[in-house]
Amino acid sequence: MKVKILIIGGTKFIGIHIVAELLKRGHTVTIFNRGVTNAGLFPTVEKLIGDREKDLTMLQGRHWDAVIDTCGYVPRIVQYSAEILEPLTDLYVFVSTISVYKDFSVKYIDETAELSILKDPTTEEVTGETYGPLKVLCEKAVNDAFPGRSLIVRPGLIVGPHDPTDRFTYWPVRIAQEGEVLAPGHKDAQVQFIDARDLASFIVSSIEKKVVGTFNVTGPKELLTLENFLLTCKATLNSEAKLTWIDDLFLEDNEIGFWTELPLYIPENKGISGMLAVNIDKALQAGLTFIPLANTITDTLKWDQSRQITEGERKAGLALAKEKLVLTKWKENPINK
Repeated sequence: MKVKILIIGGTKFIGIHIVAELLKRGHTVTIFNRGVTNAGLFPTVEKLIGDREKDLTMLQGRHWDAVIDTCGYVPRIVQYSAEILEPLTDLYVFVSTISVYKDFSVKYIDETAELSILKDPTTEEVTGETYGPLKVLCEKAVNDAFPGRSLIVRPGLIVGPHDPTDRFTYWPVRIAQEGEVLAPGHKDAQVQFIDARDLASFIVSSIEKKVVGTFNVTGPKELLTLENFLLTCKATLNSEAKLTWIDDLFLEDNEIGFWTELPLYIPENKGISGMLAVNIDKALQAGLTFIPLANTITDTLKWDQSRQITEGERKAGLALAKEKLVLTKWKENPINK
C-alpha cells in the first residue's frame, strides 16, 4: 500500500535517508522546512517552505497518512505542530532519543524506564543537559495530541553518511590512515549505534504496518564490543593500523575527552555506560533490521572522502598531534614498559 507522507525537515542527515527510503518504496512525499539546508536535494519532491515555529497554516486543507517529525527539540514548537496536524494526518512519527532516560548507570533499560525531568521548565535552550528532558516533553506533546496514534522512536547514536556530528566517522577515517591508533578504555566495553538507513527503514516499515507506540532503536542485534568494532574497521578497510589500548585513568590525566574526542568511548567511572547498552527487544520484534557493519564503515568513509575536508574541520575526533603525544607519554611510562 502506497502512502502520503509529510516530513518536517527532510534535507539533513536522517531526513535525507528517510526521504530516500520513502521514494525507494514508491510513497508520495511532501517536505516541509525553511528551504535553507540542502535546498537542491530531491528536486522532484513537493516542497513547502515555511517556519514550523511561526506559521503552519499553509498545511491546512491537506491530508497525509503520516507526518514524520525529524527536528523537534522544543516542546512548545512540537506542541504547536502536533495540534495543527492532528486533523490533517492519521499518525504522528516523532524522532526522539534514548537521552530521555534518567539513569544510565544500569544497562539494558527498556522503554518503561524512568524519564528525565527538566530542572527549569521554562527553558527552551537545547544543551547537553537539557536535550533529553526537552525531548521528554516533546514526546508528551505528541502523545497528548495523538493519543493512540503516535510512533515515538528513540534512537541511540545515529551514524552513517551525512552525519554532521562526525562522531562515528572519526573511527573509519582514523583506521584508514593506519599507523598507531589510540584505542581507549576497556576492549570489552559494549558499544551501540544505529545506521541512519536502518532507522529510516524502521520508520517507513512501521508506517506501512501502522505500528504505534514507543521504541528504542539502536543496534546491532548482537553484542558488539569496542575492540570488535575497531577490528571490523581494520578488516573492512584492509588497514594495517596498530591499536594501542590506553586505560581510563591515563586518558583522564592527559585531558582526553570521552565521546567527542574519542567517540563511542565512555569511561566506566562516569556511571553512564548504559547509554551504549539499551534494550532493543521491542524494536526487534517490530521488525528492526540492520545493514552489515562493514557497509556502514565503508559508506561512511566514502562519504567523508567526498566532502574533501581537513582533520581540523571535523566536529569530533582526536587530533593526530594530540594522539601522538599521548601515545608517546604512554609508552614512556615505566609501568607500561
